[in-house]
Amino acid sequence: MDDGMGNNNPGMPGEEETSAEWLIPKNEVRDGGPGKDGIPAIDNPKFIIVNEVSFLNDDDLVLGFADGSDVRAYPHKILDWHEIINDDTPNHSLAVIYCPLTGTGIGWDRMFGNKKTTFGVSGLLYNSNIIPYDRATDSNWSQLLLKSVNGDLKGTQPIIYNLVETSWKTWKTMYPNSKVHSLNTGYTRNYGNYPYGSYKTNGTLLFPVSNSDSRVSLKERVLAVIDNDKAKAFRFNQLDANGNLIFAGFNDKNLVVAGSKSANLMVAFNTKLADGTVLEFQTTNSPLPALLSDNEGNTWDVFGRAISGPREGQKLLPVPQMIGYWFSFAAFYPDIEL
Repeated sequence: MDDGMGNNNPGMPGEEETSAEWLIPKNEVRDGGPGKDGIPAIDNPKFIIVNEVSFLNDDDLVLGFADGSDVRAYPHKILDWHEIINDDTPNHSLAVIYCPLTGTGIGWDRMFGNKKTTFGVSGLLYNSNIIPYDRATDSNWSQLLLKSVNGDLKGTQPIIYNLVETSWKTWKTMYPNSKVHSLNTGYTRNYGNYPYGSYKTNGTLLFPVSNSDSRVSLKERVLAVIDNDKAKAFRFNQLDANGNLIFAGFNDKNLVVAGSKSANLMVAFNTKLADGTVLEFQTTNSPLPALLSDNEGNTWDVFGRAISGPREGQKLLPVPQMIGYWFSFAAFYPDIEL
C-alpha cells in the first residue's frame, strides 16, 4: 500500500490481500499511527531489585511472572511505551505483551516448533487492541484472540503464561526479592508520563470497536477468563462482596476466583487438578502471596502453586485470563458472561 509519497507502507494490510488471508475482518484492521516497530519492543531487558526501585508509586500497576524462584515484575510505566518485552527466564522464552489501549497483559511462549522467535509491535490494531507480529515469519497475531490471525502461522495459538497484575505496593510486599524491569531500556522515553493523556479515565475510545456492552462502564478493569470463543468477566466489587472468593461455572470448567480490591489483585483457577481431583477452596489466613487453602490442607499462592501441604510443588490448572478494560472483552467476545 503506497503512503502517497512513493513509499510502500508495510504497516497496513496490502490492497492485494484478500479477506481470506485474515481470520479477522481485514477492513477492521486499523493503522494505529506509529507504523511497524514505531513502538519499539524491548529485546534486552535489564532488571534491578525491589529496594533499588525509585520510579514506581505504590498504586502503579505491574505484571508479574514466576519461573520457580525467579520472580519478575514488568511495570506498566515501561510497557505503556514499549508494549512488548521479549525475555528469557531460566526455563522459559517469554514475550510479555501489553496493550495500553485495552489495558490487557499476558505472557506468550516464544518457541514455535523447535524455533525461537521474538515479537514486535506491528502498528496495527483490531478492536483497539495490539496486533503483535513474530519476527521469524512476520505473521500477525491478535492478543485478545490468543492466536495468529494472518501469515504463515495463521490459526496458531501460543503457549500462554498468565501474568499476575497488581499494584506495586502489593507486589513488593509479596515478593520483596523480586527482579523488576528497570528504566534502562536502551531508549529515551519520559517513563514518568503516561503517553495517552487522560485516556485511562475519560469515557472515550481512540479507535472504533465492533461491539459495545453497557452493562459495565467502558474502562472499568475486570478479570476476563477466555475459553476458545467464549469469555466470562469478574468485577472487583463482586469479589469483595463475596468475601474475596467467587465460585463460578464457565463452559465445562468450575472456577475459583480470588483476590481483593484493596490489594488490586484478582486471579482465576480451575478447581479440578490434572489428576481429576476437584478441590474445595477457601481463603487462607496466611499473608499474600498465599491466596487459597483447600480441603486437603494445601496452601496455594497467587500463581496457583502449592506452597505447603501434601501437594506442595504442584500447580493448579491455569485458564487463559487477563485483567483489562471491560470494553475490550465485550468487543472481542459479544456474548461475554458477567
